[in-house]
Amino acid sequence: MDGNFNENDISRVVEADRAHIWHHLSQHKPYETTDPRIIVEGKGMRVWDQKGKEHLDAVSGGVWTVNVGYGRESIANAVRDQLIKLNYFAGSAGSIPGSHFAEKLLDKMPGLDRVYYCNSGSEANEKAFKMVRQIAHKRYGGKKHKILYRDRDYHGTTIGCLSAGGQDERNAQYGPFAPGFVRVPHCLEYRSFEQDGAPQENYGPWAADQIEKVILAEGPETVGALCLEPVTAGGGVICPPDGYWERVQEICRKYDILLHIDEVVCGVGRTGTWFGYQHYGIQPDMVTMAKGVASGYAAIACLVTTDAVFDMFKDDASDPLNYFRDISTFGGCTAGPTAGIENMRIIEDEGLLENTTNMGNYMLEQLHALADKHTIIGDVRGKGLFLGAELVTDRNTREPAAEKHLQAVVGDCMAQGVIIGATNRSLPGKNNTLCFSPALIASRDDIDEIITAVDGALGRVFASA
Repeated sequence: MDGNFNENDISRVVEADRAHIWHHLSQHKPYETTDPRIIVEGKGMRVWDQKGKEHLDAVSGGVWTVNVGYGRESIANAVRDQLIKLNYFAGSAGSIPGSHFAEKLLDKMPGLDRVYYCNSGSEANEKAFKMVRQIAHKRYGGKKHKILYRDRDYHGTTIGCLSAGGQDERNAQYGPFAPGFVRVPHCLEYRSFEQDGAPQENYGPWAADQIEKVILAEGPETVGALCLEPVTAGGGVICPPDGYWERVQEICRKYDILLHIDEVVCGVGRTGTWFGYQHYGIQPDMVTMAKGVASGYAAIACLVTTDAVFDMFKDDASDPLNYFRDISTFGGCTAGPTAGIENMRIIEDEGLLENTTNMGNYMLEQLHALADKHTIIGDVRGKGLFLGAELVTDRNTREPAAEKHLQAVVGDCMAQGVIIGATNRSLPGKNNTLCFSPALIASRDDIDEIITAVDGALGRVFASA
């Protein structure tokens, strides 16, 4: 660490934090007797806290965001230069970096044509939901307004997004929710035994067919969109089974339902392709993204659509309501697309998609080796550098390990100087998956350090559990 804080300075920071900051996803009672953690500096894969302790970050900023690693001066310099030239103008007008980034982004997304800028994943998904509702009113007398979402998926923190949230603990105490959102079953093959009628073979098409059953029960004429993560993130790092996505695409086309893919976590390289859906040969109508778009160097999110969707909002210019009557204040910031351009250049120039695939395969192998050693690991899964290990107390019954024990593993790793994640207050009784999402720059040595820390933590926690 090369920061300039001295002990007195940082003590004031800690006290100011304790007195004034409301941390995310945190119970603050412990801060009455212990110091909150302050992250002071980051470089590459590593961050340092206020005590100077070094940590290897295996969750890319805690929530799958810092894809190209910390301390990228070229991004900071590009943003600085742009801010001096023009920092902001509302999205009712364009900007030079906005135009350039949209062009570069769409080059990575064949079949998609338009970019709507906003400032967070939640907001991007809200925009998509509003488009679906407006299309329903414009074309279907308001009837085709329902939005389907999947059990275990997560689409954001607003009331609208929580209405499409498949994680019941994350939703708890925030209702009532918006009407017109309908849940479909998950596609986690490891837990298919919990689903009535699930086959042992060809589970993927069967899981997709359960979506069709919901559509038929609701009435296809009432369903406007299906919103899914390409790989479920906080609901347990769930890769779709073989045959799933192809059948989902067929179902959406059959019933004229827009396919909305939420790439807020998977987008911009996390799974080894530019976007997670590109592993599966499908063509979405809408794609939302945020986190890795600029690796946290600026706030930016995007909703990307086809021209077919876009054209529905300009087909009658004489109608004063016939356009998307929406704005995102900070969607007009120029820092986001500027950072996005440089972030994309780094990924391309440094071959980070290939590295993500190679290092992801290596880490998956090492997690399987841990599973051979620790029977508490029931399943290992993931795509690219987006991986999970589900912990169970019995491999035959697949009884989930207690959340407190997973948090103990996370805490043990933190004490060793390695930051990992876990499903957290998301699924009642099933917050039992360790989560790993190191930056796309990760090396074999980084992964070995992560695996070594997890190995030791599992041994210590479950020896006394």
